[in-house]
Amino acid sequence: MPHDHDRREFLIRSGLLLAGAAVAPWWPARAHATDSDAGGSGGNSAGGQPSVAQGLQIGDVTRGAAIVWSRTDRPARMWVEVADNAEFHGARRVRGPYATESTDYTARLDLTDLPADSELHVRVLFEDLASAGRFSEPVTGRLRTAPAQPRNVRLLWSGDTAGQGFGINPEWGGMRIYETMRQRQPDFFIHCGDTIYADGPIPEQKTVEDGRVWRNRVTPEVAKVAETLDEFRGRYRYNLLDENVRRFNAEVPQIWQWDDHEVMNNWSAAKDISADTRYTEKNVPLLLARATQAFLEYAPLRRMYDVEAQRVYRRISYGPLLDVFVVDMRSYRGANSANRQAQLSEASAFLGRPQLGWLLDGLRHSQATWKIIAADMPIGLQVADGKNADGSPRWEAIANGEDGAPSGRELEIAELLRGIKAAGVKNIVWLTADVHYTAAHHYAPERAAFKDFDPFWEFVSGPLNAGSFGPNALDASFGPQVVWQKAPAVQNTSPFAGLQFFGEVNIDAASRALSVSLRDLDDNELFSKRLEAV
Repeated sequence: MPHDHDRREFLIRSGLLLAGAAVAPWWPARAHATDSDAGGSGGNSAGGQPSVAQGLQIGDVTRGAAIVWSRTDRPARMWVEVADNAEFHGARRVRGPYATESTDYTARLDLTDLPADSELHVRVLFEDLASAGRFSEPVTGRLRTAPAQPRNVRLLWSGDTAGQGFGINPEWGGMRIYETMRQRQPDFFIHCGDTIYADGPIPEQKTVEDGRVWRNRVTPEVAKVAETLDEFRGRYRYNLLDENVRRFNAEVPQIWQWDDHEVMNNWSAAKDISADTRYTEKNVPLLLARATQAFLEYAPLRRMYDVEAQRVYRRISYGPLLDVFVVDMRSYRGANSANRQAQLSEASAFLGRPQLGWLLDGLRHSQATWKIIAADMPIGLQVADGKNADGSPRWEAIANGEDGAPSGRELEIAELLRGIKAAGVKNIVWLTADVHYTAAHHYAPERAAFKDFDPFWEFVSGPLNAGSFGPNALDASFGPQVVWQKAPAVQNTSPFAGLQFFGEVNIDAASRALSVSLRDLDDNELFSKRLEAV
């Protein structure tokens, strides 16, 4: 940040200063909304000021822009202020979009023209459309924009929130790992998917290992599988009831992607719920449409309406040391199958041809020292999806249980790895979650059936607040080796056991080295690896 004597010049240059030395608030002081309002579906326009019980989220931060997301309880207009100080002296005020029932009263603003590498404060409030000049209590957050010059960077990643019926347990302190991560003070966090568990009812209580009882806070929308649009939305509102999550959201910018549980377990074109008595709506494409709408309403991501309405894959450039390539391994895949097609086709697609080309082209042209691929699922771990009609295994992820030459979805990965090597792209690291344990995998051609690639690392971490599973078996097609892992002795272990994990990446500006640390619920470092830049 600039010194005090440079502050006014800095604000004028960055566009953060309006006319005059300071901007006074133009809303009356009000009491904070109560926590009991946070799970509501909205639409309450009678009396009082708008509520902003879900707080705010900040996402997809770059050198000069950031997404600011929030939600109110009635038709209202969003307003956002940004300043370089917590008192909001000299704040820049931006009129945001309307929040209406069509978006479940959520709203977001792509806040642009921000100064690079700056600590900034934002606050959001909503103006009631039924009463001009009646404003909500403001909610505040902070962020640091990406640098223009090399500096140290810290990011966290994990996945899997509120799965296997493990929701918000007030007696246990709620979703505690979010507070652990907040205290690490990262520049941003990558949520690698399963941001909700739409197909996992959350009961009032469940008995777990050693006879202990896990007691959940429950709302009507999470007590059953999500089928209606409001039930999918209610899953996101539920997570925002947790004070750890809201505090984390206000202080840590995020990069969201999705996986299967935003819709239902292992969904693909092969998904059939005709025999699943939990569902009265059997139309999977219709459920997918509702789930997609809810995800895009609640995720603090930069949307691409004019490119592709539901596109999630994107590139986040975070200064000269780092580009993050956020991939979507769910939306473009062929049906889950035996996964042993001999040629690339729609049936063997995982990323799909357009996304595969986008990723390879982006990696080739990246000028950043490090390129992180944020993936929904790991490459070499076997993730099953039951059996096909002929009794053969059906596969959910990339690996197909054959250790030989690539086939099925592995063909896309082979093409990607071959293209990376041919282009001479260096310093690529894969980060992922999905399997509910934590591990460090090294891939090398000397151990692989497919050999036309350069060695690379893949780091796995999760869950955030869900049952713990694993470890999974490896497929040797790309030569993975388990360098380290930690998983439960008994499957679906509760969060009581402490097997909730996240990962941390630190990039050192002086040496350009990237260090990975795999950490647990109590912030213990379990494994670390330093990678030197090539």
